[in-house]
Amino acid sequence: MTESLTVHGLLDFLDGYAPFSLAESWDNVGLMVGNPDAAVSGVLISLDPSFEVFAEAKASGCNTLITHHPLLFHPLKHIITNTVQGRLLRQALLDDLNVIACHSNLDVVPDGVNDALATKIGILETAPLIPRDCATSCGFGRIGMLKKVIAGPQFLQHLRDSLGQPDILVAGNLPEEISRVAVCGGSCGEFGPQAQDGGAQVLITSEVKHSQARWAEDAGFCLIDCGHYATENVVVPILFEKISAFCGETVPVRATATQHRPLHIFTNYL
Repeated sequence: MTESLTVHGLLDFLDGYAPFSLAESWDNVGLMVGNPDAAVSGVLISLDPSFEVFAEAKASGCNTLITHHPLLFHPLKHIITNTVQGRLLRQALLDDLNVIACHSNLDVVPDGVNDALATKIGILETAPLIPRDCATSCGFGRIGMLKKVIAGPQFLQHLRDSLGQPDILVAGNLPEEISRVAVCGGSCGEFGPQAQDGGAQVLITSEVKHSQARWAEDAGFCLIDCGHYATENVVVPILFEKISAFCGETVPVRATATQHRPLHIFTNYL
């Protein structure tokens, strides 16, 4: 790693770790906004691109932001600067910020989102839930065994503690005992049948749809919704470790200290 790291050089490193070619056809990954030839003054890592993260990058002297969710997802015909997306794009340009996304490519690779989620929960001997033909350890989700059998209610408490997610939704009947678990960070309720066919007693994911919850009831399976943020933000420390090791002491690398989960439990606002 030299002292003159460019955005292009950082993209090359990311492409070696989570190849952009592995992204789904519907996805948008890589450099969203910025100059590939620009020197990297610092790197900030977050799950989402947002105004608070842009401000954090500017305040910390980081001109490069790496996110999981893309700043640009659908093709734009217009940039209207009184909309949220238009304002975000305008702010990124005004701040001379390079914004990079590693999305579905980071979901499927080893040491990506789903390995991070499985490790956080304590799942061992994992394999991809939905294998891809790119490599034996590549694919969406992970399925594997817990270190020991655990009672269903204790497992929910374990999820709350390990993921920092106070509100957990359960669809279907929670098993009395759990030993084999599937995970898929983000919105993956449609993978319930594959998890059940793989011998898992539960699938941990987020944003479970009503129809998927009804399927779980009728199929005798259990879907556990732990929230999109909690099931994917686990990859931020992994990105931090890998990019810090690549950059060494020449380029400062930070994980966001300002971004938190966007949904909160209603208790009493009166």
